[in-house]
Amino acid sequence: METVIFPLLVILCYICNPCLSIRKYSKEDVIKLREEVREMFQHAYDSYLRYAYPYDELRPLSCDGVDTWGSYSLTLIDALDTLAIMGNYTEFNRVVDVVLQKQNFDTDINVSVFETNIRIIGGLLSAHLLSHKTGLKLEPGWPCNGPLLRLAEDVAQRLIAAFDTTTGMPYGTINLRSGVPPGETSVTCTAGVGTFIIEFGTLSRLTGDPLYEEVAYNALKALYHHRSPIGLLGNHIDVMTGRWTAQDAGIGGGVDSYFEYLVKGAILLEKPELMSMFKEARQVIDKYLKKDDWFVWATMLRGHVTLPVFQSLESYWPGVLTLIGETDTAMRIIHNYHSVWKQYGFTPEVYNLGTGEASTSRESYPLRPELIESIMYLYRETRDPILLQMGEDILRSIQHSARTPCGYATIKDVRDHRKEDRMESFFLAETTKYLYLLFDPDNFIHNPGVHGTVINTPNGECIVDVGGYIFNTEAHPIDPTMLYCCHEARQGINISEVHRIYQILEEEDNIQFMTIIDASLNVSTSNESVSEVASNYTVENVSNVTLIEEKNEKKEVEKEELIKTETRTGYVNIDGTEREKTINETTLSDIVKDRINSYYEKTNVKGEQGIIEEEEVKPKKPAEKVNIDDIIVPKYNENNNLLLPSTTKAKEAIKILPKVIQDYLNNDWKRKPKCEPQYMLERIRKEKLYPEHPDVDKYELLLTPAPSFLQRISLAGEFLNKKQLEL
Repeated sequence: METVIFPLLVILCYICNPCLSIRKYSKEDVIKLREEVREMFQHAYDSYLRYAYPYDELRPLSCDGVDTWGSYSLTLIDALDTLAIMGNYTEFNRVVDVVLQKQNFDTDINVSVFETNIRIIGGLLSAHLLSHKTGLKLEPGWPCNGPLLRLAEDVAQRLIAAFDTTTGMPYGTINLRSGVPPGETSVTCTAGVGTFIIEFGTLSRLTGDPLYEEVAYNALKALYHHRSPIGLLGNHIDVMTGRWTAQDAGIGGGVDSYFEYLVKGAILLEKPELMSMFKEARQVIDKYLKKDDWFVWATMLRGHVTLPVFQSLESYWPGVLTLIGETDTAMRIIHNYHSVWKQYGFTPEVYNLGTGEASTSRESYPLRPELIESIMYLYRETRDPILLQMGEDILRSIQHSARTPCGYATIKDVRDHRKEDRMESFFLAETTKYLYLLFDPDNFIHNPGVHGTVINTPNGECIVDVGGYIFNTEAHPIDPTMLYCCHEARQGINISEVHRIYQILEEEDNIQFMTIIDASLNVSTSNESVSEVASNYTVENVSNVTLIEEKNEKKEVEKEELIKTETRTGYVNIDGTEREKTINETTLSDIVKDRINSYYEKTNVKGEQGIIEEEEVKPKKPAEKVNIDDIIVPKYNENNNLLLPSTTKAKEAIKILPKVIQDYLNNDWKRKPKCEPQYMLERIRKEKLYPEHPDVDKYELLLTPAPSFLQRISLAGEFLNKKQLEL
């Protein structure tokens, strides 16, 4: 009997095995899926142009458009680099021309600092760096110059005022024309503080202005400094006081991209301290938040579980783990997340782990990309065909339930697949892009670093296109090698400010400087003091005028702040590059510098005809050392506000006004001092609120699978050279 049953079992297992096996994908199958994704993108993109442009987003059920994040044709900018990745270079070049001709960010509207950064600045920077592949005509000096780069910097300049806070962490909202709106809340989510280092770091490396990278890096250090005693972070913080207003710790909404940018920022900008910050955070996350390859929410002070839920936004986590080489852990987690997808056909915004059901208040799926993003990263590392099957599951669900005649719609309820009249811009920027890259393993984005392209830049030849692209949280890819074709942020200077001072010193319109100097040098070398010379009007009239002007200048300087530029020599050429001072060079600026330095420091000025003793004037406060390289920026003094003729009568008059106006007048409506970015940068450097991380030089932390082969060799070489120098 046993001899009969055993062969039967073997035969049954053989017959049933194909039913349990994973589908095998041929190259033709993968290409077919890739082209289906291309058609999906094209249908949504064409619908946006036909029904919604120039509004921000498409409404796929109403077949019209709506402004959501800022009224700046958001979907068009967000989809730019997807066109390049899919090879539609003609449309890419056409849209670039449209954006450059029609886009103007000098508008009186309030926008999200976080969303404008990741979508607009990230989209413009990525399009700028990819423009050489599309045949677009490049300006001389590219990639360190170009219209898209200038447009991205213009937007960043409008956002920079948000960082002018006591902690260095930015406000959540900004007015593109006037700065932080009156009465704006100082409470910002953690992701809204820590999601700038990729875009702002790229901007600094390309332009040479260290402002952007330093303020973004300072904000990251601020969050790190405000961790709880057990190492967790909350999800909302007051950027003026540093007090946590929401103390639930997790890896999902409100926090997610902070952890993502620690890893990606470390790789992109070669900052090992950011990777160390992530590894520290990872340890406490695994200790307090990880439960059987799921992640829950807990109190940041004690680590007690508060919300046993899975959020759709958390699906980015396996992708981040893949970047640092932990593919086994990432695979276990992504199987959990995919099981929720199979349960509903989509991942709801919030899934209750206790009941195993979608939350009744957060049951929608707005075409989010996070799950497919992690699948793409994992497949690139493992080539496991089950990941292709997961990707096809997502493609089939979207095609079946979200497609409309005018685009693709948000799923309002994953339980019955009802639609909502919205298609967010990230569907074209992220979801379709990651799906396309999953089914296009030969795309230039996946270059493992075995080949590159040599380009000529103002700094000589530069090798680019060696792979290792870093995606920001809106899936805009940045080529790390291009960041080293231009200026180094840590050695960069604000050339525009230095050039402006240089022109002031050299222009003929400022001949009065030389007049002052000549008059001072021609004064007799007698024992009389400067005050006596000034009182004797008939002896030296010119010296009298000179002294009065100098006294007036000193009074003005006492009310002003001084900002030091970073030139090594104090000289720049017309093109903005530094030049060394020669022995026989004209000494106009030298004379001006020595004259003003000696005046403010109350030293003696030695001229060819004698020595003048400066009159001592008692300052109101200890005088600071001043160099002519200093930029003088007026400081707003709140104590100088004029008082109303009668405060009592004014208060009585206010009571007559409508309540809305009374509330407005009673709020913090008064005009704040205008944000001066260079002053803010100098203040950050001077205050040093947050100490440097001890792992700032541990480059071995960057040797992860994320960089391409050539990048890893470069990092290893740098690390080994440092070790050899130490030995």
